[in-house]
Amino acid sequence: MARSRELKFRAVTSLQRHVVNPLARRSKSQILLETTGRTSGLPRRTPVGGRRVGQEFWLVSEYGDKSQYIRNILADPRVRVRIEGRWYDGIAHPLPEDDARARLRTLPRYNSTVVRAVGTNLLSVRVDLAG
Repeated sequence: MARSRELKFRAVTSLQRHVVNPLARRSKSQILLETTGRTSGLPRRTPVGGRRVGQEFWLVSEYGDKSQYIRNILADPRVRVRIEGRWYDGIAHPLPEDDARARLRTLPRYNSTVVRAVGTNLLSVRVDLAG
């Protein structure tokens, strides 16, 4: 079982890294999460799905702390989120105690369906947005 999960992880992340993410980053309507690379110190932009609720932005990572952007957040929680073409500064909080499957039911349907289908270690993340 663990081997099949690892193969799934590698296949999906390779497809995301080399095909899906480069195309999605070009779309003006795609939500982007910008973290600071934990080794390079450079900005890293990752297309994500989620929803703004007041001064919070919620998302669910399909691979938890195996996701590079989650590892970057753990090293430096200061992030930026591009929503509808506008950038917001924020502080990201991974929330392992949150029910990620229940959280997905409150987020956009298409992205949530994909995250549930490919995810192996779901993790809710709340970003507290600045003004």
